Amino acid sequence: MDNPAATLHCPNHQCQTPNPQTNKFCQKCRTPLLRRYLWAIGSGIKADQPGEIIAKRYLLIHSRVLLDTQPAVPPETPLEIPQTITPYLRLVSHGLHLPQVYGLLTPKPRHNKEIWLLEGVPIQATGNINTLGQLLPELTSVWKDSSPIRQLNWLQQWASLWQPLSREGVASSLLKSNLVRVEGALLRLLELQPDQTPAPTLKQLGQLWSQLLEGASPVISEFYQQLCSQLTKGQIQTSEQLLALLAKGLFECRSWQSRTYKTLTRTDTGPARSHNEDACYPPNGKLISSSRGKEAIAMVCDGIGGQAGGEIASQLAIDTLRQQLKQLPAKLEEWNPSTLSLQLENAVCAANDSISQRNDHENRFDRQRMGTTLVMARTHGHEIYITHVGDSRIYWVSRHGCHQVTLDDDLATREVRLGYTLYRHALQQPTSGALVQALGMGSSTTLHPTVQRLVLDEDCVFLLCSDGLSDNDRVEQYWETEILPILDGQIDIKKAAERIIELANTKNGHDNVTVGLIYCQVTPSQPSMPIQLSPPQLESIGNLETNNTVMLNVKSDQQPASIDEQKTALLTLNVMEDGEASGEQNPNYSASTSPEKTGRLLLGIFVLLVLGGVVIYLLSPVLSLKASGQINRFLSAVFSLGKGQEISRSKTPTQSPETKAIPGQTPESGTTAKPAALIKNQDIIRTVGQTVQLLVNPEKQSILGRVTAGSVLQVIARKRYPQEETWWIKLRVCSPGTNTTDIPSDQMASSPKVGSSSVPLNSKQTKPSATLVSQGQEGWIREKEILPMMARNFTPTPTQASQCKKNTPPSSSARPTQSP
Repeated sequence: MDNPAATLHCPNHQCQTPNPQTNKFCQKCRTPLLRRYLWAIGSGIKADQPGEIIAKRYLLIHSRVLLDTQPAVPPETPLEIPQTITPYLRLVSHGLHLPQVYGLLTPKPRHNKEIWLLEGVPIQATGNINTLGQLLPELTSVWKDSSPIRQLNWLQQWASLWQPLSREGVASSLLKSNLVRVEGALLRLLELQPDQTPAPTLKQLGQLWSQLLEGASPVISEFYQQLCSQLTKGQIQTSEQLLALLAKGLFECRSWQSRTYKTLTRTDTGPARSHNEDACYPPNGKLISSSRGKEAIAMVCDGIGGQAGGEIASQLAIDTLRQQLKQLPAKLEEWNPSTLSLQLENAVCAANDSISQRNDHENRFDRQRMGTTLVMARTHGHEIYITHVGDSRIYWVSRHGCHQVTLDDDLATREVRLGYTLYRHALQQPTSGALVQALGMGSSTTLHPTVQRLVLDEDCVFLLCSDGLSDNDRVEQYWETEILPILDGQIDIKKAAERIIELANTKNGHDNVTVGLIYCQVTPSQPSMPIQLSPPQLESIGNLETNNTVMLNVKSDQQPASIDEQKTALLTLNVMEDGEASGEQNPNYSASTSPEKTGRLLLGIFVLLVLGGVVIYLLSPVLSLKASGQINRFLSAVFSLGKGQEISRSKTPTQSPETKAIPGQTPESGTTAKPAALIKNQDIIRTVGQTVQLLVNPEKQSILGRVTAGSVLQVIARKRYPQEETWWIKLRVCSPGTNTTDIPSDQMASSPKVGSSSVPLNSKQTKPSATLVSQGQEGWIREKEILPMMARNFTPTPTQASQCKKNTPPSSSARPTQSP
């Protein structure tokens, strides 16, 4: 229900002028008005009436549908996320099919019940003004009037959600037909509902699907009947088996439609930049038409690393990928979706290694390393495969709507995946756009490309773009006026690309801009001979293993200096501990490693390393202090791996002996990598294991005393000597430990050797002391010596933290002569 008094504010953050609801464009700045319809969950919404404006911004259309009249204003976000909302966040990678939490609606005084708002829900947001705000149809209501390939396409999307929703305890949402709705070829859920005990099963899904047998197309009727029978009898035991059978059915149905493609890319430096770091394929401005049976390919890369490397990395990625794609099978008879997804992932890893090896060869370290984002679309038969790394995007535009297919590899998305916060809130953080991965920043073992596949059964346009266009929601604002007309023949693809580039430079203009367009036209084609799908055969799909995806935890030692740099600030990657995050991915994504095999391999390596360390220890009764320290640190690292501790990927590039020099490139002479800081100033640590020795001054090698296990220390300074490859850190004793069992009763018989783990180079030998340090004293130690003795995941208590703050060094503690 409309409220004449309600106005729709401009989505432009610099404008936000109120407009009548009937306007399509802002009456002041001419920005297209954004109608963001939301779905309310929670019983509190029942107390409001249609036409009422809630919280001075949300217009209640009907039932639980609201319109946000101020889309440029961030919604309210709670301090804590309840468990009932967490599944939405952890399933964010399935945004094509599932809604996301928009924000919290503060209850009115008359009802004290929470109201949560969902965005990305199946609600009509475009087209006829009389249908705006209406729920999209249930699948059951349009099933019988759909083509055979459309019916199988819906079933495949339905089945692809079973495993991730089961893992989050919300799979019962797939068994309620009123929640399963469709938007053209896309299947979408209205909301998620928690599972009850016992958990839902595939047999129940088969029973629900059996209700659709009557409306199934004659082409798939026998296939579908057998499929439902196998589900209800428990013969299909996993969703992977179900997906494999549906994929084979779709492949056999492909001849009922034919597809042609037009592909074009455009790139521009932009008004604010002096050079273009983006790269694309096909070459800039070249239109490629693909006839029936021919594939279409488009790629967009956004370089990272400034003029010295960004444009090199992006073009190197394009060149490498083109060579890799030539090796992929082109014949449909060799089609296998899992194999093809894995091959695309391997091609991306090859491009990553090409850039990374060049970085290593040119001695590029940390933020000097060049890299690039990537989005790539490749058609094959009746499908399109979407591959991406970084924050460049791909949008899917049809007559029914515009959807972002890819999910940015940035810090904001990571926070949502882990269930920490809502996406709209994460975007408000200063470092929300910092990338967590890009090509060229390290080894492919830490790279996780995303590969998705979509069935093409209707006319559509895929837009690939760098953030020079996608920033500030420009695609969401202008897709109806700039891209949708392509489908109706009102504008050709070349003119559309030119207008999009002009739009990006005019409305954004802060960066290079690159776009790629793939226009897919689908036409029905009657097969030469009537066909009917053969019954599904479980024996034909073989044994399938469930692939789990490991989530990445990302940390940063340095924050980007500016807003533009935030988009290209790469963060150190750390593998998360088991159980900390689910790492949900779309089942259509490829995963190249079996967790069971990986676990057995790691266990074997772990056992061999431990046995090797024991043998070395037994065969070497007298070890130098230096060798002993190295073995202790090695074994400590091995045991920390076995306990599931976080492992940081080194920022320093490593070049294998097999890496060949790049012709025409000469590394800078005398360039060496600076060791990365592992312990930072003001860190509070606690020691475990053996005692460690602190020095009054590293240069004079004057021993202050010993620190026993259980001591709480604070880092107050750091320094590094040119002749050494490690940091020295200065520690303040906040509270000494009580374990003194490993200290000898008398002084050691001999002085330590020069160059040992406790004595700096070029220092005089002095007699060590077993004197224990006391609270407030300060001393120096090599960082690599204290690391193995640090308690893992130690968090100081308020009392310990206060002790570190109030302690002042005694007069006997010498201050360093050189600041770190």
